[in-house]
Amino acid sequence: MTSPRKGRSLAKHRLFRSTDPGAVASANAVAVIGLGRFGQSLALELMDNGTEVLGIDSREHVVQSLNGKLTHVVAADATDEQVLRQLSIPEFDRVVVAIGSDIQSSILVTSLLLRFSIAQIWAKAVSDPHGLILEQLGVQHVVYPEKDMGRRLAHIVRGSIQDFIEIDTDFAMVKTEVNPHYAGMRLGDSNIRRKHGVTVSAVKHQGGAWQAAAADTVLQAGDIILVTGPTRQAERFSRPSA
Repeated sequence: MTSPRKGRSLAKHRLFRSTDPGAVASANAVAVIGLGRFGQSLALELMDNGTEVLGIDSREHVVQSLNGKLTHVVAADATDEQVLRQLSIPEFDRVVVAIGSDIQSSILVTSLLLRFSIAQIWAKAVSDPHGLILEQLGVQHVVYPEKDMGRRLAHIVRGSIQDFIEIDTDFAMVKTEVNPHYAGMRLGDSNIRRKHGVTVSAVKHQGGAWQAAAADTVLQAGDIILVTGPTRQAERFSRPSA
């Protein structure tokens, strides 16, 4: 997104798709403002999962590249309140502000969305001060893509974890290979929860599909498991010596 330009005409936006974007504003629709790498990835993933998406960005070449990939995509200045109203943004229940490179625009757009009383607003923050401002404005969901990815990768790099998802400040889900010590054991006989303070919630046998773990699930060498629990305990359990 670029900085706001004074005196920009309402007609100075271009809609790529012929129908009214207001028709998209439904319970199963999301407006994504800012189509950089994060915004594009989010918008395309939403589309892949059956959610209608109105994408907005001030850069026409970016918008053109997404024509036909999103339900609607618009080249427009999202810092202009009248433009947002013309695009029916106040009618959306869910809006994501994915602007990262221009903090001023991020704050201006977010302020407008709050004025519209949008039910659910997600806003990308590129730094702790940026996130603090968004929180002080009243944004319900502030996300830190780079910071969160860095933290996630740090957990993966440290041990034998294949994937790591932080559920809360001190609670996580870890994807890891089952420790050979437990190969051939029924999960109910393994005492994993009592000994390690974590829960094995799902198992994937070699060549098989994921299945919910149960007490009679027999763990096998080479199995991949999903473990949930306090972050440090889940990490410790994922180490080969656990």
